[in-house]
Amino acid sequence: MNHPYIKCLKSEKTESGILFGQFLVNSLRTGQGLTIGNLLRRVLLGDLTGTSITGIRIAGIRDEFSVIVGVREDILEILLNLKGIVLKSKITEPQFGRLKIQGPAIITASLIQLPADLKIVNPNHYIATLSTSNIVEIEFRFESGTGYQLAGQSILTKSDDFLQIDAIFMPIKKVDFKVETIYDTSNNSSERLILDVWTNGSLTPEEAIYQATESVIELLRRLVNNNFSMKLSESNEKRSSLPMDPYTNIAIEELQLSVRAYNCLKRAHINTIGDLLEYSPEKLQQLKNFGRKSADEVFITLKTKLGIILK
Repeated sequence: MNHPYIKCLKSEKTESGILFGQFLVNSLRTGQGLTIGNLLRRVLLGDLTGTSITGIRIAGIRDEFSVIVGVREDILEILLNLKGIVLKSKITEPQFGRLKIQGPAIITASLIQLPADLKIVNPNHYIATLSTSNIVEIEFRFESGTGYQLAGQSILTKSDDFLQIDAIFMPIKKVDFKVETIYDTSNNSSERLILDVWTNGSLTPEEAIYQATESVIELLRRLVNNNFSMKLSESNEKRSSLPMDPYTNIAIEELQLSVRAYNCLKRAHINTIGDLLEYSPEKLQQLKNFGRKSADEVFITLKTKLGIILK
């Protein structure tokens, strides 16, 4: 049997800036395709590091319910728009950027003054419209991390005057895979794994696969080098602290719902997929201003993006 190998079958960039890559892992033994596919998918979606805006400070603004004179969008819309900014960096400590502009002007991500080790992947991303000659000043806080960080989990304090933002650090948008069984002329079987990866543009699918593989190798290396002196009770305690449902801590921003549906869920303090799954379809439609159309949108999005069907 040939040794396993991996190669890139397809690599392309979509109009929205998302990078797509398709990879083939060949010459696997029976059962290895599913094992490797599941492992790489979980590492890609949950363990890769990304950079995000975790808070902003706007001159003259104290909370998210204030109004910036001359700006068409309210604070909540601006915060939502900022979540769409894709950043590329290798920072380990919080960094700060600034924006100062006098209108009238269209405010985009390219106007943000960044530290040298930060780069915006989508500089044309829209933030707001300033229709008067007023001056708008915004300070941004950038942090690196993995997965999701709810606004309440940030280390920012109210004394900083920063408005906190739910941070989406995940550089991976989506991962799919399938396993195929191959038979040779002697009727011996082997498997091949086809892996599809979509990233937000902050790293290529090839870089993502490399980082995920290195992460798995490093984990297994630590296990091999472990002297097994750790007590079983300590191991069980750490294991019990892990979330049983991989979707529990995913922020609802990942669903990319319409503004109406998103605002209704936020007002009901539904911040994560875990919070959302506690509601039955009937209870969900009882939320204020949350009608049948918004409910259908949520049901369809949960099914298409995460494969979750509300019963």
